[in-house]
Amino acid sequence: MTEINITEPALLIRTSRLFNEGMTARQLYDITRGVWKIGKDREKAEYAFCVAKGVVQEIYSIQEWQPAGSTPYGPPQQDANIKDGRWDGRWEFIGKVAPETIRNKYIGRSVAHYFAMGNANPIYYVNIKA
Repeated sequence: MTEINITEPALLIRTSRLFNEGMTARQLYDITRGVWKIGKDREKAEYAFCVAKGVVQEIYSIQEWQPAGSTPYGPPQQDANIKDGRWDGRWEFIGKVAPETIRNKYIGRSVAHYFAMGNANPIYYVNIKA
């Protein structure tokens, strides 16, 4: 598998726990967009990469960030619809599928080299300065 170096300001979001090959486009979007404990530097990212098993599955252009649970989710993320305080301090993005030029550049490529062995954090910032 070809490793790729990302040149755009982006978030790599590991979704392996919820990802499966038969997911619909909506399910893939929902598992990527929320619900994340993520700092203010999230605002600097242009793209969110859905990563499963170290490989880019899809890419979204981030339009805005909102508190988690602000917009409806379907399965398998339907718990994000529950307003009981469990998502306080967490965020979700609203976005759309990235342009074909970006998608063609990265989808199906390995980004495993960005994640250090033993790192459990599901989010990695690329080309974003604190």
